[in-house]
Amino acid sequence: MRRVFITGATGYMGRELSARLAARGHVVRALARRGSEHRTAAGCETVIGDALDGASYTASVLGCDTLVHLVGVAHPAPSKAAQFREVDLRSVRAAVAAASDSRVESFVYVSVAHPAPVMKAYIAARVEAEELVRAAGFRATILRPWYVLGPGHRWPLLLVPVYRLLEMAPSTREAAKRLALVTLPQIVEALVHAVENPPSGVRVMEVPEIRRLRQETGKRETRQLPNPISGLDA
Repeated sequence: MRRVFITGATGYMGRELSARLAARGHVVRALARRGSEHRTAAGCETVIGDALDGASYTASVLGCDTLVHLVGVAHPAPSKAAQFREVDLRSVRAAVAAASDSRVESFVYVSVAHPAPVMKAYIAARVEAEELVRAAGFRATILRPWYVLGPGHRWPLLLVPVYRLLEMAPSTREAAKRLALVTLPQIVEALVHAVENPPSGVRVMEVPEIRRLRQETGKRETRQLPNPISGLDA
């Protein structure tokens, strides 16, 4: 059992992860802004605080062994360059400070796949955030998805044929795989794995590994299911 503090717990990935961890028997403290308490997942302890102000929730991180940081600007776009530093980067500074003061064992951070030909300001903020996590000396897992498909986040499905063409060409194959799309279940599976299996140092999970973990979990679950034909034979 892990004791996990999650920032961004009411968001797109945070709510799904909170519910999954609680269902697996972990103790989850979910950070929420005042007025958003109702959006935390069932089975979690809700903590009211400001993700941009670590002092507002540091006391609640005490006793936790893992901090998962999921705060970021919704639907990133080039026009939001200033917000990437004011929200994404500032919230990481707050989370790293809170985790350091509370002496958590493991830090999990969702960054972004890079390098990439677009979203330069977004990537720059996330790369700087990665360095903050590394410099803090945590046992840390940094995940680097490019785009997470799920409810309300499906428009990149139109690009699937383009990805297939890029993966066929030797000159673009590596970049196409590194910047490939992942699904919400895939990223949540990878986050659960990161929480339950903290590394000895700093581990980086790129898109291919994020996708592979979900596939491997699906295979294990299938093998564990009872064989309906054997049951009938019995």
